Amino acid sequence: MAEKTPDFYIEDLIYKALNEESLSRDEILYLLGLKIPSQIEKLFETARNLRQKYFKNNIFVYGFLYLSTYCRNHCSFCSYRATNNQCLRYRKTKHEIINAALQLADSGVNLIDLTIGEDPFYYERPNGFEMLINAVKDVKKQTGLPLMASFGCLPNSILDNLKEAGIDWYACYQETHNQKLFASLRLNQDYKERIEKKYKAMKSGMLIEEGILGGVGESLYDIVDSIEEIKKMRAHQIRIMNFIPQAGTPMQDFPSPLKNYELRIMAVLRLLFPDRLIPASLDVYGIAGLKSKLNAGTNVVTSIIMPQSNMAGVAQSSLDISQGFRTVKGITPILGELGLKKAATVDYISWVNNEKKLIFHSNNLNRSF
Repeated sequence: MAEKTPDFYIEDLIYKALNEESLSRDEILYLLGLKIPSQIEKLFETARNLRQKYFKNNIFVYGFLYLSTYCRNHCSFCSYRATNNQCLRYRKTKHEIINAALQLADSGVNLIDLTIGEDPFYYERPNGFEMLINAVKDVKKQTGLPLMASFGCLPNSILDNLKEAGIDWYACYQETHNQKLFASLRLNQDYKERIEKKYKAMKSGMLIEEGILGGVGESLYDIVDSIEEIKKMRAHQIRIMNFIPQAGTPMQDFPSPLKNYELRIMAVLRLLFPDRLIPASLDVYGIAGLKSKLNAGTNVVTSIIMPQSNMAGVAQSSLDISQGFRTVKGITPILGELGLKKAATVDYISWVNNEKKLIFHSNNLNRSF
């Protein structure tokens, strides 16, 4: 029997992916490592076809509010690590948070992502989270939008309180599922505790997002390990972002990976999780990188930031913000060029509520055993 050529092999994998058949570790590794442009384009085309199957031409859009850039942690990759004196520090008041949230809501976003570092103001004072929880309640009441909390590795009681306050999503990125690499990235943090918080959030009734940081020393085998962990935890949204070096951090001279690395992983995630949300963040390459990410099968545009809000981003804290490019209006022409459109908020809420019902059913099923 003749040996299969790479072109013939990828046709087999595409057939399996389109029919939603399981791919082996070796097959996933093969797709992640594609180098031939024509094969990569077939991968992207397959990812777009699967997105179309589940989401048609609808793209969800997330507003982003970085509420506090103070943090007690010392993550080696993050600009906002505790000891970095080369980054912008601020802590927004409740009034500023609500005004910024209303601006985003008026602009047409489907969700608002509320983010803080592990700010000692909240984490290390008695009743420190009370102001934050009250702000969440008011944002929910005044916008009526789904909310995501990216608030770090929270105490279990606060997770329950946030759910009651109106939080729909909890994001607590692992960045890698190689525990040795995790220890070098998230210094002095507990790998298992961070994993457990996501399971706890889901038991509380929230949807969860897991994240991978690309190009920080991981191998493709590590990426496959992450995929297996994400599948096990049944994450509802799965993020891959290329690493961008940050001034004033231990990794400031660490090279960023090629843009294509992030795109290949995005497309493979779509093949493996065809009905999940996979975001294209404007925070890495700004508006210039959006089209290629959408072409790789993503179905969420994240890090929409209103220029008048005086809020920062993460990987690229100011990229394209003051010019107004990272807005719903700024991305709309790009969606149109690709035959895509911003989803109606009612459709996004319907998707979220359906997933919550599945969590509720699963939680009740587990309690019965």
